[in-house]
Formats: sequence, structure tokens, C-alpha cells
Amino acid sequence: MWMSDGHGLWGLGGVFMILFWVLVVLAIAALVRWLALGPGRPGEGPEPRKRERPRALELLEERYARGEIDREEFLQKKQDLEP
Repeated sequence: MWMSDGHGLWGLGGVFMILFWVLVVLAIAALVRWLALGPGRPGEGPEPRKRERPRALELLEERYARGEIDREEFLQKKQDLEP
């Protein structure tokens, strides 16, 4: 009869209530941070702009492979994209 004092684990209710609200606040803070930075690793932030150049080059290569543009246009646009 380890609960002979009548309180048992109910005496820890205040501690659990504080712990609950701390977890709620942390969850809200994490949600706000995720919405602000976007998905990904924490602290990474939005993707840098230099990632757009390889993507543009990939699209250009795809257009050339499909025959949408000729070799001269491909080489000119590729030269424009390179730094």
C-alpha cells in the first residue's frame, strides 16, 4: 500500500501541467520556424540562388535533346548561363 497518503501520483499533476505547456510552446515555435524557413535541415534556410543556374542548364540540355532548339541556339544560351 504505497499510496497510503491518498495522493499517489496525483501530487505530480502540477509538474505534468507545466511540462505539457512547455511542450505546446516548443511545438508552436518549431512550427513557426518551419513555416519561415521551409522544409529542410534546421538553419539551412531557403535554397541559395546559385542552385538555379544548374537547373536552368539542365532544362536547356533537355530542350536540346528533344530537338526544340538547334545546336547554335543551345551553345549561345549555354554561354549566357555560364558565369
